[in-house]
Amino acid sequence: MTKVTPFLMFNDQLEEAIAFYTATFPDSEITNVSHAGEDGPVTAAEFVIGGQKFMGYNGGSYFKFSDAFSLFVDCENQAEVDAYWDKLVSAGATPVQCGWITDPFGVSWQIVPRRFMELINDDNPKKVKAVMDAMLKMVKLDVATLEKAYVEA
Repeated sequence: MTKVTPFLMFNDQLEEAIAFYTATFPDSEITNVSHAGEDGPVTAAEFVIGGQKFMGYNGGSYFKFSDAFSLFVDCENQAEVDAYWDKLVSAGATPVQCGWITDPFGVSWQIVPRRFMELINDDNPKKVKAVMDAMLKMVKLDVATLEKAYVEA
């Protein structure tokens, strides 16, 4: 077990959430599931998403996710951004803005192309501002548009 593990409290959708997450992201698996009684519903689980270990619990409607916690997905390129975005939308996720999307279970995700991170780490503040301004107008991040803003700055 790692020293620090994110613990997600779901309403009553833990089983559906971990099935979706482990099917969507490579290097994912469900490692342990606890049920209420022998044939009862899933109450808790340990699982891995993209190599990151998580724990989850069906805590009921008292617990709500917020944008204060999000999962950042480092995407190699636009094709990977598109693939994850499309899988999330197909599952019922709600696109927000600036590469953020909220899945049907209430968890916020940031689907971010690696190129965006490279562009905003440039030493030229004018180029960084141009890229940030372009990103702020987007819902799903678009590498070509970000690069265009960078080049034209």
